[in-house]
Amino acid sequence: MDSLNCLKSKFNVMEINPNFVETTIKEFKTRINWRQTTNYAAAVKDSNPFFLNDDRKEGIVAHPMFPVAVTWPIIENLSEYIQNSDFPQNVLSTGVHYSEHLIIHRLIKPRDKLFITGKIAAIIPHRAGTHLIGQFNAIDRKGNPVFTEYIGTMLRGVKCIGEGKGRDNIPQIPEIDKNSTDEKMLWAHSENIDLVQSFIYDGCTYIVFPIHTSKKFAKQLLLPDIILQGTATLAFAVSAIINRETRGNPNFVKEIYAKFTGMVFPGTTIQINLKQRQIAAKEVSLFFEVLNHEGKRAISHGYIKTVQ
Repeated sequence: MDSLNCLKSKFNVMEINPNFVETTIKEFKTRINWRQTTNYAAAVKDSNPFFLNDDRKEGIVAHPMFPVAVTWPIIENLSEYIQNSDFPQNVLSTGVHYSEHLIIHRLIKPRDKLFITGKIAAIIPHRAGTHLIGQFNAIDRKGNPVFTEYIGTMLRGVKCIGEGKGRDNIPQIPEIDKNSTDEKMLWAHSENIDLVQSFIYDGCTYIVFPIHTSKKFAKQLLLPDIILQGTATLAFAVSAIINRETRGNPNFVKEIYAKFTGMVFPGTTIQINLKQRQIAAKEVSLFFEVLNHEGKRAISHGYIKTVQ
């Protein structure tokens, strides 16, 4: 995304037609290696042996948030993957990561060969512009599903023509029980974000965008400093929940959802709050939030589904 285009977009009226829903994304193929998976865990300071100890009888698996690194080459070059020449490419320069929804069929492993297909699943009007949601489906070489990702981009200042389309394409997550008599959080975990954290995440995951590593670029966008990647903040929360809620076993994590609603600056501390736990049969719904150093929600509507 070009910074000048991003700034210019504020002064131009851009529109997007929701009829682009169901537009397909060109297939992406990739082979996973152990350095990618271990580096991702290292990028969020997670020393869980499931991710790092390759002497385990079962071998190692990737962090549940690792799929965001797998699909990043598509996101980074989205204009080249959208299979419709009429799609208004200029709106992509206004986009920021707004929502993330991962459905995990199984954790990724080193030596996996993945085939990823996708589509524009929804285009929905929002008070800040337009919420564009892409859907990516990853399968292995045997055709078995590995993960499904619904990644939401907020096209800032871009008008959605009409009422939008695709709401029925987006799976819904459970809602927190607002009638619960327990108003206290179940637990809280503080995490220090090192001054170099966004650089480490950038280098270890190859999720590269200068707003996370260039103070000059951040200031061009009227930000006071670089900000931590939203998926890194979410990964810290997922790690904390795995450690406390699944006895350290990441294989129990089956679904992750969050909205990115605030900024985290390197050199500060975040607080991960587990707000509610709902148990039904063998499934557990966990509701959480992440607060930044000012006590504002960096992540809201956080949800993780685990199996017991």
